[in-house]
Amino acid sequence: MPQLTAPAVLQLALLLSAVPAQYLISRWSGSSVAQRYHATTRSLLGFGPEDGAAQESFAIESMMYDNDQGFFGASKAVRSPRPPFVFLRVGEVVLERKGHMVGVVVGWDPEMRAPAEWVDRMYSNFEETTAERTPHYKVLFSGPGPSSLLVAYLPQTQLERITGMRPDIPTLEIYFTHFDGERFIMQPWLKNIYPEDEMEDA
Repeated sequence: MPQLTAPAVLQLALLLSAVPAQYLISRWSGSSVAQRYHATTRSLLGFGPEDGAAQESFAIESMMYDNDQGFFGASKAVRSPRPPFVFLRVGEVVLERKGHMVGVVVGWDPEMRAPAEWVDRMYSNFEETTAERTPHYKVLFSGPGPSSLLVAYLPQTQLERITGMRPDIPTLEIYFTHFDGERFIMQPWLKNIYPEDEMEDA
């Protein structure tokens, strides 16, 4: 009879635990697209519908779409001159590095502009001090359904520019006239807010 060594026992234990682990993960995350989306949101944002903070956060999260305080890249103030440390431009297609989602930049702030409650929930004290001085971008992502939309306000460090890809995201026609093969071309009203974002760097 063959000898069982410690590494062999460990490998066998890992193999036998894979099926129960997959079962638990599938039960936790759900079987429908909507259930998986909500499970992912819970794990990425740190709250879920059963959390008491979820009710409070809804009002803050709804500000991602539009607000009068200028939070989350929603300010109507003209962004000119364009700071050299703001690397991405409105209309560029980006990859979110943590979740590997593809989205389109629809706004930016040279420094984070968000309510204190949102900042406290999203960043630890150490991260908060560096995040406050980092350019932040309002990015649209496609949601779990064909007509659903995700809006995020992300620091420059979490985004990477990609070219030659046209994501299918609902409501892009509100912000852009067309896709030129590299990036989306802004509607006139958006060009007025970000006049230097259509110019290429020399």
